[in-house]
Amino acid sequence: MGRTGMAIPLYVEYVTLVLMTSAPELNRTGVLLRAGLFLVAVRLLGGLFYSVLGDVAYFAGAAISGFVAAILASLFAVRVFERGRLTDLGLAWNSLAVRDLRIGVAAGMLAAVAVILPALLSGWAFYAQNPAPEAVFGPGKLVFVLILLLFGATGEELMFRGYAFQAVMQIFGVWGTILPFSVLFAVAHMGNLGSTPLSLSNTFLWGVVFGVAFARTRSLWLPIGLHVGWNWALPLLGINLSGFEVRLHPWVLEWRAPELVSGGIYGIEASVFTTLAASALIFWLLRAKWARNGD
Repeated sequence: MGRTGMAIPLYVEYVTLVLMTSAPELNRTGVLLRAGLFLVAVRLLGGLFYSVLGDVAYFAGAAISGFVAAILASLFAVRVFERGRLTDLGLAWNSLAVRDLRIGVAAGMLAAVAVILPALLSGWAFYAQNPAPEAVFGPGKLVFVLILLLFGATGEELMFRGYAFQAVMQIFGVWGTILPFSVLFAVAHMGNLGSTPLSLSNTFLWGVVFGVAFARTRSLWLPIGLHVGWNWALPLLGINLSGFEVRLHPWVLEWRAPELVSGGIYGIEASVFTTLAASALIFWLLRAKWARNGD
C-alpha cells in the first residue's frame, strides 16, 4: 500500500515533466502524449458543442462546433505545452499567407471543375432544375453557407494538420505523419451519409493533399485554401458535399453513370474522378516550388 501510494505521485510527476519539456528536448513519449491530449480535447469539445448546436441546425452545428473545438484545443495546446501563440501553428498572416490562400482556393475550385467536366462532356452527367425550388438559398443564405463551409474547412485543418500533426512531424518525419493523420481524416468521415470504401480512400488521398500542402509551405493557409476551394465549388456546382445535400441555386447535377463514376448519395468525392484529381494535386504540390512561410 505504501509503495503504490509513492508510485502514483512519481508517475504524475513523470507525465508532467514529459508534457512540459521544452521543444528541443521533445521525445516520442512526450510528443504522443501531447498530440493525444490535443485530439481527445478536440473530440470532447466538439461533441459538447454539437450536443447543443446540432439540435438547432445539423449542418451549421457540425461546422461551428468543430471550428470552435479546434480553436480552443489549439489555443490550450500551444500556450500550455509550447508557451507559444496560435499563429505559431502556421497561421501567421503575411504576403506569403495571402498568396498561399489564394492559390489554394483557386486550385481547389479548379480541381472540382476538372472532376465534373469529363462527366458533362461525355453525357454521363447533366444539369436539371432542382425538384425542390423552395430549398434553394437566396443571396443572404448563400453567403451564410459559404462562411459555414469556410469555418468547417478551417476547423478540420486545425484538427488534422494543426498542433498534433505538427508536433508528431518533428519526431516521425513528413510521411510518417502525413499517412497516419490521413487515415484519421478518413475515419472521421466514415459516418457521413452514403460513405463507401472509395469515398474513404479518396478522403485519405485528400488528407495526403492537405498534409503535403502544409509540409511544402509550413503554413496552414495553403491546405485551408485547397479545402475551402473544394468545399465551396461542389455545392456551387450542384453536387453533394461529403454526403451533405447543400442546394445553392435552382440547378442540380443528375447522373446517367454507375456509382463508381457518380459517387452516389455521397457525391463526387466517392468517384474515381476524385481519385484522379487528388492524385494530380499531390503530384503538383510535390513538383511545384514553394516558399516556406517564416524562412
